[in-house]
Amino acid sequence: MSRRFEELAFSETPMGELTLRRRRDPQLGVDVYEVKLGDEFLMSSLFTVAEVELARLGLAAIEGTDLEVVVGGLGLGYTARAALDDPRVTSVTVVEALPEVIDWHRRDLLPATAGLAADPRLRLVQADFFAAVASGGGFGVGPHSGVDLEAPGRVVDGVLLDIDHSPRHVLHPGHASFYTASGLAALRRLLRPGGVFALWSDDPPDPAFETVLAEVFDRSQSHVVAFANPLTGGTSANTVYVAT
Repeated sequence: MSRRFEELAFSETPMGELTLRRRRDPQLGVDVYEVKLGDEFLMSSLFTVAEVELARLGLAAIEGTDLEVVVGGLGLGYTARAALDDPRVTSVTVVEALPEVIDWHRRDLLPATAGLAADPRLRLVQADFFAAVASGGGFGVGPHSGVDLEAPGRVVDGVLLDIDHSPRHVLHPGHASFYTASGLAALRRLLRPGGVFALWSDDPPDPAFETVLAEVFDRSQSHVVAFANPLTGGTSANTVYVAT
């Protein structure tokens, strides 16, 4: 049996103390992997259904093959893994602000997504996703490109974003402008015709944000993703916004 608790990684970051830990849940009989930023829980391996659905719902809205996809935020790696599971996807570029998170995956500290960093279709890039979008430069794609801020017009088929808790509850005040009409318009310019932007949110569908999406994109839909909550014995839900 594994030890009850283990701190796998700890580092001081510009956003606060970042911790990856594993704990044994005696009630469920499983190892739980959790990420904390300061005193705030960011993610848990107990709740990954919506992270997978972010990729599945977003990519399902894209027609065609040979898809080039950008994932904003690496986290535990479930969204990136789900994107790579789509046989139409030829490249996934993950833009992650914290090098420590990238290092977790290069060291295979997370059993459920072990080997992710070794996939030849994947590129892990340490950069600020929001700054990359605001710059208007575009995304480099493919296994050797990364984020290319010097190539105007470089566009992709899909952008899957899971960084903030929701459009209203952001991890850093500087992120808030992205969720406005002008911020999303900058993102839209980085999508090919028919391209898709999909966003994970911890909150229920937000009518104000839905209005902004409808202003910027041709079509948009809010998906409520329900999943079993083993801690409460009930059901919880997240939201996945998909805009085309």
